[in-house]
Amino acid sequence: FEQPSEFKRMQERPELHYQVGVTPEGVEVPRSLVDLEMQEKLEGMGEESKPIMPKGADPKWRYMWRIGDRPFDGWKEKMDSWGFKMVNAIEVVAEMAAVGFGLPKDAFTQLMHQGPHLLAPTGSDLARHGQKGVVFAGYHYDLNFLTIHGRSRFPGLNIWLRNGEKVEVKVPVGCLLIQTGKQIEWLTAGECIAGMHEVVVTDRTLEAIKLASEQGRSLWRVSSTLFAHIASDAVLKPLGHFADSP
Repeated sequence: FEQPSEFKRMQERPELHYQVGVTPEGVEVPRSLVDLEMQEKLEGMGEESKPIMPKGADPKWRYMWRIGDRPFDGWKEKMDSWGFKMVNAIEVVAEMAAVGFGLPKDAFTQLMHQGPHLLAPTGSDLARHGQKGVVFAGYHYDLNFLTIHGRSRFPGLNIWLRNGEKVEVKVPVGCLLIQTGKQIEWLTAGECIAGMHEVVVTDRTLEAIKLASEQGRSLWRVSSTLFAHIASDAVLKPLGHFADSP
């Protein structure tokens, strides 16, 4: 509590009604200050029994920390376990890419150390939006280093090759897909460009929807995506011989 107010307020969560994190002073208003029925009861008390009437909101700080079992047992462990497996896969590919580019094996992975990697499962409701041509993720590239996906039960990802050719992605069972982001483009001076892609309902998506409906399976299209990043304090600049690229 001795920490500066601005530091403590970093854990203020008014949108959660202050039920987690810090509640600053001047937030909690005592019921006796606003409840007229309670005030009438207090007036009937003897002077020696009356509480001291406050003049405003409580000048106290509180910190909320939940104790007890969580609704989804082991959720953090499950997310971290899958996320670390995906990061490990990216690190292997990053080492292979570095060797292939004629750079030291750890040229990329050392820059990834303590990067703000994000596991970002992405869901689209095909029961509501399962019409051909619906765009779930418009044509774009990713800003991070490398993006890795698990295989979705519903097709729909299109990618663009360097020559501009559009390709509908088909990820084999048991495999992962890795796409390049803007950070590796900067590190390789454009030798490896950020991949353009989109997610759209296609004929193959409709076929998968029909099959899932017949089998009584969920019609949510879930993509298990992880965005691997270069560390925030690393300088993004062409590495090794790429620094001499025109």
